[in-house]
Amino acid sequence: MARLPLDYAVRNLGRSPLRAGLSVLGACLVVLLIIAAAGFVTGMSRSLRASGDDRHVILLGAGSEESIERSEIPASVGSLVAAAVPGLETSMGVPHVSAEVHVQLPVRATPDADNPRLLLIRGVTPAAMLVHRSVQITEGRFPRAGHDEIMLGSAAPRQLGLAESDLAVGSTLWIDKSRWTIVGRFAAPGTVMQAEAWTALTDLKAATKRETDSCVVLALGDAEFADIDAFARQRLDLELTAIPETRYYAGLASFFRPVQAVVWATALLIAAGGLLGGLNTMYAAFSSRVRELGMLQCLGYRRGAIVLSLVQESLLAASAGAVLASIVGLAMLDGLAVRFSTGVFGLVVDHTVVALGLAAGLALGLIGALPPALRALRLPIPESLKAA
Repeated sequence: MARLPLDYAVRNLGRSPLRAGLSVLGACLVVLLIIAAAGFVTGMSRSLRASGDDRHVILLGAGSEESIERSEIPASVGSLVAAAVPGLETSMGVPHVSAEVHVQLPVRATPDADNPRLLLIRGVTPAAMLVHRSVQITEGRFPRAGHDEIMLGSAAPRQLGLAESDLAVGSTLWIDKSRWTIVGRFAAPGTVMQAEAWTALTDLKAATKRETDSCVVLALGDAEFADIDAFARQRLDLELTAIPETRYYAGLASFFRPVQAVVWATALLIAAGGLLGGLNTMYAAFSSRVRELGMLQCLGYRRGAIVLSLVQESLLAASAGAVLASIVGLAMLDGLAVRFSTGVFGLVVDHTVVALGLAAGLALGLIGALPPALRALRLPIPESLKAA
């Protein structure tokens, strides 16, 4: 079967620059939306996975396995587990055991601000820096107990909707009706912790009027998870549950899976709308070329060859739009911070996401061209040549 040359399809795109430009732009927008959806899902999943360590175990209240914030355990659990379980990781004799309180509180930049934002505040002791090794203090120092001092993660300003300059070291924040001084900034790349605020454990307990902790996070050295689990099961009076940190964040990822499904559904619905719009454009474009298609058949080109040439036109436009969308996605979407209930994560536009976008662009060009091309070639040759 004789085929039409590829440059024939290329020249046909140049016959109507406006139509070609709109086709490229439409494909670009659809593919960009798919890239954004894939980047959203990938970024959220990676952030939650990176927040856990497979050598860390969390002790929290029985029945609160899905939310540390709802958990309450006695304040003595940290010292009890450090004394009862041998083999925990230590540094210069200090066990890597971090007793913590996790609570979301309304935070204001000024006492009279009308729009407080909820921020996850973690009450910790200095031992938290031994356990959470991904946390690095980038400016200032660790908060001191008894001084209402606070240390902010690098993504906390975005979580609060404030500028970096508003939350410089030395400035103040209002938590509920209390004034707190920002004494440090920290980074925890790729984790949800970078959208948190850390303060002294005793200060947060006093501010929230609670005597219990939320959890104890500990690092396994020579010990195994079974040792911690046995401690939790034996101390029935403490009402504890032991859970690996990775499993806890995997549970959070499962909890947010419906959100990811909604994002995908929205992207696919809008992509379907873009596909229908592209079909209409192609129907109009190919319908105006019925006489040309009839003449090509008179010249000896079979309908299969003509369909292939029309599909090539559509694929060229869609591929150009997909490449443009990939460039925009890498330049503007990769790393873009997104707020959600437990913190902030960045969109991830990696090679897998880009490949998905390019594949979507090719599918868009193929599906968008075949029905109009087949319909345009359905007429007999004499009627095609008589078409206006």
